[in-house]
Amino acid sequence: MANPKETYAPFSSFPNIEKCTSVGRQNDTVVTDMDGTLLCGRSPFPYFALVAYEASGILRLLFLLLASPIAGILRYFISESAGIRVLVFATFSGMRVSDIESVARAVLPKFYSSDLHPETWRVFSSCGKKCVITENPRIMVEAFLKEFVGADMVIGTEIVVHKGRATGFIRSPGVLVGQNKADALKMAFYDAPVPNIGIGDRRTDRPFMKLCKESYIVPSNSQVEPVGPKKLPKPIVFHDGRLVQKSTHLIALATLLWIPVGFILACLRLAAGALLPMPLVYYALWALGVRIHIKGTPPPPAKKSTGQAGVLFVCSHRTLLDPVFLSIALGRPIPAVTYSLSRLSEFISPIKTVRLTRDRVTDANMIKELLQEGDLVICPEGTTCREPFLLRFSALFAELTDELVPVAMANKMTMFHGTTARGWKGMDPFYFLMNPSPAYEVTFLNKLPYNLTCGAGKSSHSVANYIQRTIAATLSYQCTSFTRKDKYRALAGNDGTVVEEPKQARDEVMDS
Repeated sequence: MANPKETYAPFSSFPNIEKCTSVGRQNDTVVTDMDGTLLCGRSPFPYFALVAYEASGILRLLFLLLASPIAGILRYFISESAGIRVLVFATFSGMRVSDIESVARAVLPKFYSSDLHPETWRVFSSCGKKCVITENPRIMVEAFLKEFVGADMVIGTEIVVHKGRATGFIRSPGVLVGQNKADALKMAFYDAPVPNIGIGDRRTDRPFMKLCKESYIVPSNSQVEPVGPKKLPKPIVFHDGRLVQKSTHLIALATLLWIPVGFILACLRLAAGALLPMPLVYYALWALGVRIHIKGTPPPPAKKSTGQAGVLFVCSHRTLLDPVFLSIALGRPIPAVTYSLSRLSEFISPIKTVRLTRDRVTDANMIKELLQEGDLVICPEGTTCREPFLLRFSALFAELTDELVPVAMANKMTMFHGTTARGWKGMDPFYFLMNPSPAYEVTFLNKLPYNLTCGAGKSSHSVANYIQRTIAATLSYQCTSFTRKDKYRALAGNDGTVVEEPKQARDEVMDS
């Protein structure tokens, strides 16, 4: 393929995207490129790196990182198509298609949504019919573009699949750059009116832009401020994956170098929590780089000699370590009840954990018995949420005691997320503690007044909703009616299918 700079120049004849009006476009059709146009970033490497790591692991990310210099030289100096082919092969070869689809649906939207170009988004969101045409593999971008951006049509490069696995090669007619992109657009709009607006950012976009009634360029500007996910038609409440940051070349290299160091550090931190007396754990973790910030005044421990029942700490749920950090903040181990916990997490836990059966009567009796023995902690959301949202609180806890203390839990991770829906949950504590300097903030709120409890005649649902709103206000989070079921509907399992909760568990979730 010839050098794109020679084939498609001049390009500057198209007006700047800022000159495109977004008023009265409800009946217009817009066609836009993706990297550097709809997105601020011009390089597709960070998103290929996310797929490589999340779907295949550390060795695949290393292979992609080693191949990226070749891809970059080809893409920017010889052939854009050849550069994309190298990235596709290094990332996808031998990978299960179901894994690619799962990452595309559960991981990539969070990162794509944080990189939307403000001017392109202004025009794109104002049009009635939206089409995105891109050199990226369609399987990688379609879920985000259709579900969260509102694209009606996604035209992308197609990969070769054999027996459910990607071969790493590209289907005919090849990578959608240059004339291939224009031909694909002609085919898609064969029986439809000519698109009103075409938006691109490079000379190889010129052929498809010439097919549109109006064409605009998006100039390269590293200082432009992305729109951010709050402007999307649909909020991203649930997402998956281990990596916190978008994997640029430098971040990918830093991640690869840190993982062995971080794993050793996580083991030391876990050992400190499991082997030291609880009053000393706070100081040991602080020395090992874990920051724990405690706010509010917790109640004193229950006195069994006086027959006083224990307090039920009602926590927001960020990771499996919430009850552990609450115990560290209190300086004494507090048992926790949980719906699901891996055997490994149970084994390494420094506090007592009790599995709930999902049978309402059995679980209620079990919690009452535990409260007679002392304090207890519960996370009524039933599952974790990473974003500034609180899921709907199950109402069961409110029926069992009037001694309720809300606790707002928040954490900070800079490299790895300490939760997963697709991966092995037994590694969640390790990943959280593998962060260079993870932090937890534990805020004890005032004990619920008696006149707001079930003992005073309030319904369990109203008590649960009140505590949810109180914690949300403390954290500046937004309350939702989403449940555990909604989370697992949104995040696909490793086989590409949607994970459903047992009906019995769904029935236990309170109504709005």
